[in-house]
Amino acid sequence: MSEKNGDTGKPGNSIPTSESKRRPGTLGPLSDLERHLPGEWWRTLFNAMYLQTDGDVVENKEITAHEVDAFLRAVPLARDARILDLCCGQGRHLIELASRGYSALSGVDRSRYLVRLARRRARQGNFNIDFHEGDARKFRAKVGGFDCVTMLGNSFGFFERDTDDLEVLKSVIRVLKSGGTLYLDIADGAWLKEHYERRSWEWIDKNQFVCRERTLSEDGRRLVSREVVTHADQGVVADQFYAERLYTRDQIRVLLERAGFQNVVIQEPYQPETDHKEDLGMMGRRLILSAKAPERVSVKQRSGPRPLTVLLGDPRRPDEVKLGGVFSDQDMDTVQRLKTALVEIGAFDVTYLDEHATLLDTLRRDRPAISLNLCDEGFMNDAFKELHVPAFMEAFDLRYTGAGPACLGLCYDKGLVRAIAESMDIPVPLETYINPDDRTATIPSVLPAMIKPATGDSSIGITQDAVVHTPEEALRYVGKLRETMPERAILVQEYLTDDECTVGLIGNPGIRLDALPILMVDYSKLPADLPKILSYESKWQPDSPYWTEIGYKEALLPDNTRRDLVDRSMRLFERLGCRDYARFDFRADANGEMKLLEVNPNPGWCWDGKMNLMAGFAGMTYSEMLLDIIEAAEARYAAADSLAQVTVV
Repeated sequence: MSEKNGDTGKPGNSIPTSESKRRPGTLGPLSDLERHLPGEWWRTLFNAMYLQTDGDVVENKEITAHEVDAFLRAVPLARDARILDLCCGQGRHLIELASRGYSALSGVDRSRYLVRLARRRARQGNFNIDFHEGDARKFRAKVGGFDCVTMLGNSFGFFERDTDDLEVLKSVIRVLKSGGTLYLDIADGAWLKEHYERRSWEWIDKNQFVCRERTLSEDGRRLVSREVVTHADQGVVADQFYAERLYTRDQIRVLLERAGFQNVVIQEPYQPETDHKEDLGMMGRRLILSAKAPERVSVKQRSGPRPLTVLLGDPRRPDEVKLGGVFSDQDMDTVQRLKTALVEIGAFDVTYLDEHATLLDTLRRDRPAISLNLCDEGFMNDAFKELHVPAFMEAFDLRYTGAGPACLGLCYDKGLVRAIAESMDIPVPLETYINPDDRTATIPSVLPAMIKPATGDSSIGITQDAVVHTPEEALRYVGKLRETMPERAILVQEYLTDDECTVGLIGNPGIRLDALPILMVDYSKLPADLPKILSYESKWQPDSPYWTEIGYKEALLPDNTRRDLVDRSMRLFERLGCRDYARFDFRADANGEMKLLEVNPNPGWCWDGKMNLMAGFAGMTYSEMLLDIIEAAEARYAAADSLAQVTVV
C-alpha cells in the first residue's frame, strides 16, 4: 500500500491527494503495537465497522441464543426479574431475552451508535427495553434496582488501569439488590497468553478483508490488537487498535471478592462455533462466572434522627437580586415552609445557619455530619460568591449536598456552558458574545434576538425589553445592560419561540440518577404584546402579568423527544460535574428543534419552584423531594467511602 511510510514505527506521512483525504490516516508496519494504542480506544471502536469485523460472533443469532441459554441455566430468573445488561452493545442478548418473555430489561453501553441500533431493533421487534448510553464505571441506575447484572460477549477488561475494572464491579454492586447476581463472561487470560494468533486475515464480506496483528503488552497483562480493514475499491478504510486485560481464574476471583462479591462460581470455558471458523481473537475462549452481591444496609434503615445542618442566605443583609434589595415577607414564608417540610420528614435533628458573619467559623468549629446547602444567594448574599460556601466546605473536608465550586463557577457563565454543550453535539441557540470591554456597536446577526447577561441567575438582567426585533432595539438594550451591569459580558442570542421545557434530575451518575417528569411553561394566558419569556418580572414582581399569567404544566411529549431531553441532561449533568440535583432548561426553535437554554446546578429549592413542581408531577411531596436530595448526597459519600476502602494489589 503505497501511502504507508515503511517500518519506522511512526505515523505515516501520506501525500495529501484528494483520494487520501477521504481515507483515514494509516500506519506502516509496526514493531510496537502498544505504543500506538489509544488510552480510551473503546470510545470510538464500537461502530458499524465493529459489527462487520466481529459480525461472525456478535451478529450470529445462534451464538446469541446459545449464550442466553447458558445464562438462564446458570441463573434461573422469573420472567419479571429486573435484568441489566452492562456493555450491552447492539442489544442482542436483551432482545433474545425479550423474545422469551422477560419484561424488565435494561441495557447500558458507551457507544451511541450501538445504543441507537439497539433501540431501533427493539422497536422493530415491539420489545419494551430501556437502553441508555453510559460508562460502565459510572452509569445511571437506581441503587439496588436490579436482580441480575450481566456482562456478556467479553465486555470486561477494556480500561487501561485495573483500578477501573474494579470500579466497574463496585458500580455493579451498587445497582444490584442484596444478594443479586452478577453473570460475567470474559476472555480466558491464561489460555489466550499461550494460544493467541499473532497474525491473521479474513474476508468479512465480498468487498472487504481485515488483517490482524496481536502482541502482549510490556507487562504481559493485556493483549494488544491491531486491525487494518481494506476495501477492494476504496483501499484502507480503518486502521484501529484495541486491547483487553487478561485475567486468569484466580485473578478474576480475587478482583470480584475485593469488590465485595461473594460465592464466586467459575464454570467450564466456552468456545463459540462460527460458520466459517475464522480467527475469533478475544472471543475465542471465554470464562463464565457468576457471583453474589453482599447484603446492603439502606440509608433509610438507620435508627433515630440523624443530624442535618441547613445553610441559607442571610436575611439580615441586603440582596441586590431580590426585588427591593432585601429579604421580603414572601422570602421568610418560603424559609418557614422549608422548615415545616423538614419536620414532616421526621428523620433529622436540624440546625439552621443563616448568619454569614459567623457562618464559616461555626462550620469549622462544629463540623456538621452533612449540610443541606441551600445558600443559593451566595456567601454574604453575593450571587458571584455562590461557589464560596462549597469551596470552604471542600477545603475543610465537610460534607454537603449539591454541586461543588468548580461546577457552580462554570455554570454561572452561560457562554461557557453553551460551548461545552455544543462540543457534545447538544443543540444550542445561535449566539454572539460581547466582551464587557467592547464598546463598539454590535448588531445581532439574527433577529428577533434575546439579549441577556452572560453571567448570573434568577433572570437578573432579563426583562420584557430583552427581546429585540430591530437593530435599534438591540443597541438600546445592550446600552442599558452596560449601564446597569458594566462589568458583565453580554449574550445576544437567537430568540426561541416554541415550547419551553425543563428537565429535573435527582441523584448521581453511577449510583442513581432519576429524571422527574418534564415541565412545560404555559404562556397561553400571557398578553399577546409581551414576549413569551421567563423574565425577572416573572420571579420577583407579583404585580406583573409575567407573575400572574404564566403557568406550568407537565409536558406531554413524544417518547423520543422526552428521551432525548433526558439523555442530553444526564450527559451534561456528568460532564459539568453536577451533583445530587440539577435543572436543565430547553426551548424549541420555529422548526421544533429543542435547544439548551441553560444549566442550573443547585436550582431553586423553594416550595413553588420548578423542581418541586416536577416532583409533584411524579406524586412526590415537597418533603419527599428534599429527602431525595439529601439521600442522594448521603449515597454519594457512602459510595466514595466504600471505594476508598478498596486497595488494589
